Parts: sequence; C-alpha cells; structure tokens
Amino acid sequence: MNKIRMIKGGVCAARGFVAGSTGCGIKTGRVVRDDLAVVFSEAPATAAATFTTNKVKAAPVRISVEHMRAGRARAVVLNSGNANACTGPGGMADARAMAAATADSLGLKPSQVLVCSTGRIGVPMPMPAILRGIASVKTARSGGTGAAKAIMTSDTFAKEIAIEVATRDGCFRIGGMAKGAGMIDPNMATMLCVVTTDAIVAAPVLRLALRESVEDSFNRITIDGDMSTNDTVIALANSASGISPSPKTLRDALDTVTRGLARMIVSDGEGVSRFVEVEVRRAASSADARRAAEAIANSTLVKCAWAGGDPNWGRILDAVGYCGAKMDEAKTDIFYDALPVATGGVVARTAAKLLRAVAAKKAFRVTVDLKVGKASHVVWTTDLTEEYVRLNLGE
Repeated sequence: MNKIRMIKGGVCAARGFVAGSTGCGIKTGRVVRDDLAVVFSEAPATAAATFTTNKVKAAPVRISVEHMRAGRARAVVLNSGNANACTGPGGMADARAMAAATADSLGLKPSQVLVCSTGRIGVPMPMPAILRGIASVKTARSGGTGAAKAIMTSDTFAKEIAIEVATRDGCFRIGGMAKGAGMIDPNMATMLCVVTTDAIVAAPVLRLALRESVEDSFNRITIDGDMSTNDTVIALANSASGISPSPKTLRDALDTVTRGLARMIVSDGEGVSRFVEVEVRRAASSADARRAAEAIANSTLVKCAWAGGDPNWGRILDAVGYCGAKMDEAKTDIFYDALPVATGGVVARTAAKLLRAVAAKKAFRVTVDLKVGKASHVVWTTDLTEEYVRLNLGE
C-alpha cells in the first residue's frame, strides 16, 4: 500500500523544480512586497491545466490556453496586483511579452511558458516594471515559499503544500501553491494554483487526473458565489524521480494536494469566521445533490445566520426548496454535525443550546438528507461577515 507523508518545500519539493520571486511595485502600499513569481522545471515536463469557465477571460488565460495545446511547458510566470483582464489587444500583447521575457531569461521558447495574473480588473499592466522584474528573478530550490507569498492578494497567509509518496518502486513527490480568498465559486474558484511533480506522467494521463482532481477539490469550494476572469490551475510533471505511478496512485496523491490547498482557500476567505462543510445526501441525481449543496452554501441568508452562530435550519430548507432539486419537505432531515436540527421538515427535539454550540464553532458540518435517491455532494464554504463587505467596498 502506498504511503503519503507531508514534507516541506511547497512547489519546489518535487525534484528538478525551482522558483523565485521579486517586487515590481504592482501592489500599492507603504511596504514594497513581492508581486511576481516564476516556477521553473529544470528538465522538460508534461503539462495540464484547467481554466475559468467565465466567458470573460483575462489575457493571461487566453495565452496560456494557446501554449497548453502542445501538452508541454517548463515555466509559469505569475503576478499579483493586476489581473490583466478586460484590457483589450494591449493586454494580450502584455501577456505575450511576459511569456517571452520569462522564456528569454530561462533559455526557453515562449510557448513553453504559461502566464497567470491576479488582481484588479481593467487596469493596464505596468510592463516596464514587470519586464525588469522578470529579468531580475533568481530561481532556487528554496524559492517555493517566496513564490507562494508573491501571488497573494487579499490572502492572509501563503498557501503551499507538499507530499512524498512511497510506492513499491520508490518515491515521487508532489508540491503545490495557490492563492485565493475572495471571488470564490465552483467551476473554477477565483484562484491561481501551480502543482509540480517529479513523477513520470504522460500528458493525457496528467490532463485526466488534474481535471478529475479539480472537480473534487477546487470545484467544491465557494466563498461568495462570484467567479473570476483569471482562474487557473496548472500541473507540471518532469519525470525526475524515475517513478511512473499508476493512475490511481497519482490521482490519490494529487487529491491530497488539491484538497489541502482548496481547504486553505476557504479557511482564508475574506472576512471569514466559519468554515462550513455542506453535504447533501440521498438526492435524486448527482446534479440535484450539487445544485442543493451550492444553493445552501451560496445563500446570503444562510451565511449571515452562520456568522451570528445561529443554526437557522429554516433558511437551509428554503434554499433547497428553491434550487430546483427534487425534494419532499416532509422527508427532509437536517443536521448540524451529528445533531438533528430538523426531522421530516419540522423542528427536531435537540436542545437549542447544543445546536448553537455547534454553530458557534470555527468549523462544523451541515448535512441535508433528502431521502429521494442515492446521490451526494459536498461543498466547502464560509459565513458572510461585515469584514467581507468592508474588504470589497472598492477604492
């Protein structure tokens, strides 16, 4: 049986990967912070990626989609503080220039470089500063944490993870970093993520594993129901370990990384005071289970109740009722952790103080049992606080 253990190193934990970061002055404020990062595979690598499903796609997303057609890439250049979205032909030229400058500094072709940006929409990129920054970046095996910090926007901590997987034939590693705290909703959350592995993985296998892993991690999180123009998850595999894991072994390991990063994003949501796991079970179909879980997780009324530590089951039942999923109010049970709050669509006998104690916790689980089928779905979400509003008032 394969063993997975947590290790240090983040996106540079996998053999043959290095990273670096620098400050270009994109982020405003009194303190100059790093806002540009480069992740580089020292050996040729297969690549896979998933991107936002928003019809409004940022220039770096469009360029990265182009470069991904070959299924191979060796570097990713990322910036925070400016999304390079809704910037017209000039934005496309800027994204191409970022890829070309990174390629030039690393001895690559521009098509081997993927581009990611995050920040304010509709603002032209400060290209002279960015190009100077790219030229100055020094990559190293110790650069993972710096890169993870450089891509932060409203994040309060750097999100990184790394694992080593022991197989019968030897060990391989997977590392990753991500950013995301607001504008988070499934069908790609508002996030940037780079995952690296030294396993031997063919491009088609990597594409399938990443797509399925994203579906079970980043596509199960929501903070505010808003989808970004820049969402990107990239995976690079450079074969440096000499280990070729089975598809299942690879998927299990990849899930450990993506789910770990996804939970970090939700825990670090803008103004968040609660981490809530919403499970809908025994729905008529998978689509219904997902529809109901997301309706609960995105309900403003439900999220406000959670912010106040109120186990308001009526709002939850209401959300299930209007979402379009097949349901029978008289069959529906609702639980906070393992405590019944509603049974058969009416209030349960659980003492209110016990339920309030659960809702006051920093993390708890809400389960809705529809009893009309066999399908289930889980979403990770948050409450909604005054701090979220303050952070998103704009300039």
